[in-house]
Amino acid sequence: MASVYLYSTLGCHLCEQAKVILWPLLGQFQFKLIEVDIAESDKLIQSYGVRIPVVGAPDSAEELSWPFTAEDVDKFFAKLTKS
Repeated sequence: MASVYLYSTLGCHLCEQAKVILWPLLGQFQFKLIEVDIAESDKLIQSYGVRIPVVGAPDSAEELSWPFTAEDVDKFFAKLTKS
């Protein structure tokens, strides 16, 4: 099962909204969600501090930044399965 990352942090209400969008599509595309808390790394805070939630994948440089819709996630996941 392939993985996707959700860059987020504790108490992020937008991240909770993002998970509601992601959950149904994770099963459809058979992706496993790995939540990455950006607060654990200065580098991650610098990269994602004002952009979270952000969805990414281990083998792709492409990312999907908030705000996104279920349709945006569907297209992003479909692209990941083709690469």
